[in-house]
Amino acid sequence: MHAKLTRCLLPLLLTLGLSTGVSPAVASPPPEAPPDATATASSTPPMGWSSWSALREGSTLTEDGIKAQARVMHDKLQRYGYQYVNIDAGWSDHLDAYGRDTWDTTRFPHGIPALATYLHGLGLKLGIYLTPGVPVEAYQQNLPIYGTPYHIQDIADPTQPGNTNNEGYRIDFSKPGAQEYVQSYADMFASWGVDYIKMDFVGPGGGVVPGDNRPDMQAWHQAIVATGRPMHLELSNSLSIADVATWEATSNGWRTGGDIECYCGVNGSSTPLTSWQKVSGRFDQVAAWQPYGDAGAFNDYDSIEVGNGSDDGLTPDERQTQLSLWSMAASPLLLGTDLTKLDPADLALLANRDVIAVDQDAVNATRVSKSATAQVFAKTEPGGDVIVGLFNTGSAAQTVSVAPATAGLPASSSYRLDNLWTHEVTHSSGDTLAASVPAHGAALFRVRPWTVGTDAARPQTGLTVTTPDSLATGQEATLTTDFTNWGTTAATHVHVALAVPKGWTATPLSPRSFASVAPGETVRTTYRVTAPASIDQPFPTARLDATAGFLWNRGKGGKTAGSAAGHTSVLLDAPVQAPFRTFNSTPDPANFSQVGAAVSIRAAGADVYGSKNEYGAIYVPGAEHDGSTTTVRVSWQQYANSGAKTGIMVRNDITGAATSPGYVTVGVSAKKGYFMQWDADGDGRLDTGIAANGSGVGKPVLPSWIRLVRSGTTYTGYYSTDGTTWTQLSTANVPSAAATQDVGLFGTAHNPGYPSQDDFADFSTSAN
Repeated sequence: MHAKLTRCLLPLLLTLGLSTGVSPAVASPPPEAPPDATATASSTPPMGWSSWSALREGSTLTEDGIKAQARVMHDKLQRYGYQYVNIDAGWSDHLDAYGRDTWDTTRFPHGIPALATYLHGLGLKLGIYLTPGVPVEAYQQNLPIYGTPYHIQDIADPTQPGNTNNEGYRIDFSKPGAQEYVQSYADMFASWGVDYIKMDFVGPGGGVVPGDNRPDMQAWHQAIVATGRPMHLELSNSLSIADVATWEATSNGWRTGGDIECYCGVNGSSTPLTSWQKVSGRFDQVAAWQPYGDAGAFNDYDSIEVGNGSDDGLTPDERQTQLSLWSMAASPLLLGTDLTKLDPADLALLANRDVIAVDQDAVNATRVSKSATAQVFAKTEPGGDVIVGLFNTGSAAQTVSVAPATAGLPASSSYRLDNLWTHEVTHSSGDTLAASVPAHGAALFRVRPWTVGTDAARPQTGLTVTTPDSLATGQEATLTTDFTNWGTTAATHVHVALAVPKGWTATPLSPRSFASVAPGETVRTTYRVTAPASIDQPFPTARLDATAGFLWNRGKGGKTAGSAAGHTSVLLDAPVQAPFRTFNSTPDPANFSQVGAAVSIRAAGADVYGSKNEYGAIYVPGAEHDGSTTTVRVSWQQYANSGAKTGIMVRNDITGAATSPGYVTVGVSAKKGYFMQWDADGDGRLDTGIAANGSGVGKPVLPSWIRLVRSGTTYTGYYSTDGTTWTQLSTANVPSAAATQDVGLFGTAHNPGYPSQDDFADFSTSAN
């Protein structure tokens, strides 16, 4: 996931007995060991918080910063089972006299043991981060191994990496002193009061070498048992499924994939924390790892990025999906969000005891159904209840369903459905289990056969709302609502209502009321909706909510009211104005918007280089010529892939994506730096640049100013971080350039199917 901070020469000073102002971290004798300390660490998936997503190695990764997170957990989350406070990379900046990490005294002036005492006083637990192997510095200084006559060079193999991140050197466990080194580490952590150890970059990650840490994990397991202190051992990341037997035998959990963080914040920001692409990528992991793990040893799908509202990087429906999938998979629920900025709506999701109980049952769900846009997972709990998760992975609301037998339910004429998110109880027919699920959303049910003679429950119903994914300002569209009754009794006096945001209008085009909807029947209502005439930001999203009220017969209790709800979201844009035109060469839809003098592109695309020419563009035809100077301010870039590019494009014909010569781009990738690329051989493909494709120069910041100057067929590119001082990128001769060319702005996400957004201002093109 991330490399440690470079260590200083403090261990050498300690070894020489020189004063440093810092005491070495010496382990105290361990208490008597129970039969298996790692087995007693946590029999249910751990719940808590980890620092990496929100704090990383930044200024808030400090003693006070961790305490602030802990106080919020104690006050608002501990009652629901959240208890671990895990410090990830960045806590250590040097080694002790025995070649072991110890705390950064600037970040943690009172030390990790004192912090552990503070957390334990709140009833919380402390986690710490480490990587396998021995540090290079420890080897170079040949530091002694605590409590032994051996030194680091006696146990290390400097020809092999210590882990899959090529940090340090491998430990040779055939050498005397190797197990003792690991034991001294485990004893030290136990003496500090550590409750959880995250071991990062554990291999093999798909192959045996390099970075094969299976012997390390066996050694750590043995060492933790010997300490007598229950310490949860978690392995990270992208563990090899072929070696799961080792992970099950030596640890309490293992990361099945890469990081959940999208690393798509600009200017060093950690937000947004993640993306739908990252979350949805876990579905296949959950399915593949289902056979493995059990109580006390868990498949770990990484941090829960729910808690900071829009900074999560997920829509409200996507947040519910992440929690639903992780709970179905009995994954650790370790929050990656900043708890000091806890969003109230997100807190309600995190504090849902019914959903937490599904996670804590320690049962892995099986994927029982998968289509291009929907998946169903199910698991049977020890008491016999079946938990069913209906997931809509598509971009439009839809009905997601599964046959009861497929979900593992016994045959029954009907079923009781407890909706774990809404806490509603409904009665469903024996033919199908179904729900109306919004785009990227989830429905989660506890299901059991209906018991004859029990009080009736309202019929299971759903309301699916569909409309185009995006609209322009003032544009009309058709919206439909489909009300379906999956129950065993009729829904009568059904009435559908649609609520739209301010500035929208909605006109019914069909009846909204229905006398009766029988079991298994669907009725549709159609509306004409009109988007507002103007917007004040490039691509706002509007949510349109519908409800369906009805009556149902509960037998001797007479008729009672019920309801169903559904919603859809629409992306809005304002069409660009003349002289601008738009063009999209990506396989996915693109959106373009102009608000005042600012223009924006929302486009996916694989890349713009070589054989790949997938981009969205806002351009002015024929405006580039000898003597032209084109300048723009790149105001912002939102992306899910660090290879996203944006900036100025010129070519003879911007709409000739695969063929047009005279091709030059200059711009910025918010993660990679500034670039200039051009078509040197005139075949309509970018083939030359100032740096290898996928990289750039300079430290990118936003906003940035980009400039392209043409003289004859020679182009010079520049960038500026203040709009005043310009740095030249390169000069290129492009003989295939026509006398007049198209010039404009482009964006490519380097990520098919997942658009990035690029915002621009102050575009100008003029003659010198």
